[in-house]
Amino acid sequence: MESPTESVVVCSICGRPLDGKRVCLACLVRTGLDEPSEQGGPLAGSLVFGDFEVARHEDGSFWELGRGAMGVTYLALDKVLNRRVALKVIEATPVVNGAQAMRERFLREARAAAALRHPNVAGVFHFAASTESNRCYYAMELVEGETLEARVRRDGPLDVELALEIAIQVTRALLAAASHGLVHRDLKPGNIMLTSDEAAQLEVKVIDFGLAKATADAAGEMELTHGGFVGTPTFASPEQFKRGPIDARSDIYSLGATLWYALTGLVPCPGRTIDEIRDCQRRAALPVKQLVERKIPARVIKLLRSTLAVDPAQRPASARELMKALEFCRAKLARGGGIRSFRKLTVLIAVLAIGAASFFALRLARQASSHVGAVPQKSIAVLPFLDLSQTKDQEYFCDGMSEEILEALAKVEGLRVVARTSSFSFKGKSVDVGEVRKKLNVENVLEGSLRREGNRVRITTQLINVRNGFQVWSETYEREVQGVFALEDEITRAVVDALKLKLAIELPVREQRNTEAYDLYLQGLYFSNKGSEKDLREGLTFFQRALEKDPKLSRAWTGIAKIWFYLADVYVKPLEAYPASRAAASKAIELDDKDAEAHCYLGEAKRILDWDLPGEETELERALQLDPNSAPVHFFLALLPLFRGEVKEGLELVLKAEQLDPVSPIISYVATAAYLADNQLDDAIVEGQRTQQLDPHYFYLDSALAAAYREKGNFAEAISLYTKAQEETQFPSSGLAITYARMGRQIEARKILDQLVQERRTRYVSAQVIAAIYVAFGEKDEAFRWLELAATEHSGILQWIAFLPEFRPLRPDKRFPNLLRRIGVPNDSSVSITETSLSEIKDQNAQHLTLRIGVKPRLNTQNGHVVRLAVSFYDLTKDNKLKPTDARTAYDWLTRDRDWTDPSPKFLAATYVRPKTQIASPEGRRYGGFAVHVYFDGQLQDARAMPPELLTLFPAPDQVVVPSIPTSSSPH
Repeated sequence: MESPTESVVVCSICGRPLDGKRVCLACLVRTGLDEPSEQGGPLAGSLVFGDFEVARHEDGSFWELGRGAMGVTYLALDKVLNRRVALKVIEATPVVNGAQAMRERFLREARAAAALRHPNVAGVFHFAASTESNRCYYAMELVEGETLEARVRRDGPLDVELALEIAIQVTRALLAAASHGLVHRDLKPGNIMLTSDEAAQLEVKVIDFGLAKATADAAGEMELTHGGFVGTPTFASPEQFKRGPIDARSDIYSLGATLWYALTGLVPCPGRTIDEIRDCQRRAALPVKQLVERKIPARVIKLLRSTLAVDPAQRPASARELMKALEFCRAKLARGGGIRSFRKLTVLIAVLAIGAASFFALRLARQASSHVGAVPQKSIAVLPFLDLSQTKDQEYFCDGMSEEILEALAKVEGLRVVARTSSFSFKGKSVDVGEVRKKLNVENVLEGSLRREGNRVRITTQLINVRNGFQVWSETYEREVQGVFALEDEITRAVVDALKLKLAIELPVREQRNTEAYDLYLQGLYFSNKGSEKDLREGLTFFQRALEKDPKLSRAWTGIAKIWFYLADVYVKPLEAYPASRAAASKAIELDDKDAEAHCYLGEAKRILDWDLPGEETELERALQLDPNSAPVHFFLALLPLFRGEVKEGLELVLKAEQLDPVSPIISYVATAAYLADNQLDDAIVEGQRTQQLDPHYFYLDSALAAAYREKGNFAEAISLYTKAQEETQFPSSGLAITYARMGRQIEARKILDQLVQERRTRYVSAQVIAAIYVAFGEKDEAFRWLELAATEHSGILQWIAFLPEFRPLRPDKRFPNLLRRIGVPNDSSVSITETSLSEIKDQNAQHLTLRIGVKPRLNTQNGHVVRLAVSFYDLTKDNKLKPTDARTAYDWLTRDRDWTDPSPKFLAATYVRPKTQIASPEGRRYGGFAVHVYFDGQLQDARAMPPELLTLFPAPDQVVVPSIPTSSSPH
């Protein structure tokens, strides 16, 4: 074996260790300058560049501060001014147009850099280029500290506050550079010096502006380095790899990559060669999961995505624009991640403020615990098997085997099995079991590899305890393909035995199946888990071909039901797709009644085609018995109480499904919608941001996060996100139209509406989507006309109108409960406002108003529930602005016997009194409007306001409202 010393490569001149070259860069420079050296040992003599002498270490070697592609930076002494400097020496290698051209270029750029004076820029003191020795060098301010690269390598990723402070100070340097027409072109962690560990005391210096050049000279000039490229590839912008123009946006890209590195310790576009890096920039999505795992705020992630846009036009246009974005992120971070508190004057302002704060804190704690809880000891994630076949064409077979084993383990009593979506999120990655435990909240991982050669398969599997990294069990199997059914069951039993569990139902002995049919089934399964219409239809073809070989292969029928379900409402009209899904699910159940997934699709067909919610619930309960670990079952079950107005129960079920499938975007999306339905806007925003972090490109039924921003009154964030959804889906955004309508931007809203109507002429677009825009316009007749059309078409998302906030304005209309009843949603399941009539009482000394409010109880309500009512008055100031009132208000129940189990309406009187002397005061407040919100067990049921825009201007209070009326027969 070769000894370590024999494998070390050293410089042939000075004897120092190298990484593959024969001569080190320092010796190349000295050779060009005819500097003395000692062969094979420490350097001898002096290394002098004009007035600057390079310092030495105690061992006699020259004191290097750093190395790069452009040259070596030394610690040196300015012999004239007797000060220490950083001296950068550029290797004197002739270029295409000759050394003279290089020197002229260097001097021009160095003069521009020397003119730059700023606290965040290391100043350039002196520069020179010698014709005799072909040497170029410049002396810079010596910054005491360490580079950002060294800090991250030593201590790991920085916290967000410190990283933002560094980015802000670097941006100040870029602002100064812009005023001189300079572009750095090699901005990276190694060129950023830090002088302190604390953000409050930190001073940042950007070094090496010697590579910058005037913006006016950006195109068509010869570069200092070889091959026309200046910069460090992993931090360079895409345009730097070309010979096109370079401007400030290139530095913004590099700063974005640098900030990413500071937060993660990784680069966003890695690669071993320039071609690999360029390919990564062009083709690969940014690895946002690196930021999510570090719990980087969504606002910072959004900023990084913009700075790292491949198209310069998509980045911040200038350092000034970037500075605003960075400071905004820092300000939001200082205020607690952008969660804004709000205060509203209601019946008892103190109770509202204290109660809202405590409820929100409890909700955040509860939401956090739903995502990260104690790791169940009997829990497992089945990772997709690796394809080790020589031709690498067995991905479908590996995925299918993994999924089939996962399905079998899900039936094991007492074992929590993470759903496929979450387990397969690790596909194609170098897996760290600790990361799996953290993200999926499991104790065990089953992983394996598969090699298929002809008709034989070799599978190696291992069960790992991710808490300690120990291997619990492993085995290697070699089988004919015909034996894969038995092999899947054998692996399942081995895992169960290793975990000391028992099967809830004994796995049946599977009869020998057609091998070719099963192979086609696995290929269909592979494509059914993709999202495009092309992939889904290709999967459908494979399933149909499998059934031609084996008509009794029940799982192929389930696959067909699944594909038609996912084609419906998006690519195919509901009345064409759902009947096909129901027929296939029924056939699958006929062949195998224990197929939980088939019961799910049959239940959904009953809900949509028959408007039969009880029928769906029966199917889902059966599926839950068969597969208690099924995230889809819990997901579909969660929608049922949401349809019935039981939002809290629905939210709990959604969060339970999220525990089973923690990285599923669709489940997180519905959780956001459920929070919105419960009027928990801050929680909806937090969950919606989580959806975006899981998959920045996921937009189902538009963006639920954007809807949360809109309901919160944050129109700018809503528009930004809706616009992104519209660009990525290439489909007009109804949510954007609704937002524009709420803002009074009718022309823009109408334009999107016209686009959607036009789309319906060439493809299926749910009429409900168009109806929602008419609701925002206040055109209820048109809204109901389109909803009736959606009911005729049996839109699969129509029943969502029962809880989506866009349709709240329709709730008081008699047509709304009639429509809900027609589509199978009970219309007696909510408390509603029946009357809000305002009258004025004659009073010579005051403006005196009385508001009469009628409330219809929820039918069939049992004792133990709570109805709450919130009444808010608002004032109009002299400048016609609406504000929460500071007038005297009072409340009195007109209905003395308030038995809420009795369906008869109850009435409340609210009074508003303002002395006329206050109306005549400088501020001149007077009555401006009212808003009424009614809740059942903390869930918003109905709302009225006059003027209506008050519901948007002042979001509803979080369930802490008064008076509180328990649903008992005793007077309250």
